[in-house]
Amino acid sequence: MKRRLAAAVVPPPSAMPPVAASPAALAYAAEARVGGLVRALGALTTDDERRRFLIDLCTPAELEAIADRWAVVPELAAGRAYRDIHDRTGVSVTTIGRVARCLALGAGGYRVAAERLGHLAPEAGFAAPSADDAH
Repeated sequence: MKRRLAAAVVPPPSAMPPVAASPAALAYAAEARVGGLVRALGALTTDDERRRFLIDLCTPAELEAIADRWAVVPELAAGRAYRDIHDRTGVSVTTIGRVARCLALGAGGYRVAAERLGHLAPEAGFAAPSADDAH
């Protein structure tokens, strides 16, 4: 008499418990993805290529939000008040404040781009905003 082996029952992936990754592993993976995005942007050589890439990469709302943030940079560099920038661009005062903080205290990306496009003098001082500046 032959014995029959029971087939192993493997639950579908959706029924499997999630594997918990450490915060360090998640941060490393996120940084690697950002690095890939940076390399992709660097591979594009024309404004048309970059525009098409952004259109494919972002939803219309995401692209609008990014464009709004960038539109604020030359306004801040020109020394305009937050409320004037809001009136000129329609961008919220809160977003304007966040961009101003990044210009003053961020990683330097806005500053490099603004300098290269002539919106901001190299090494020009840009003070961090105060609560009074928003009004």
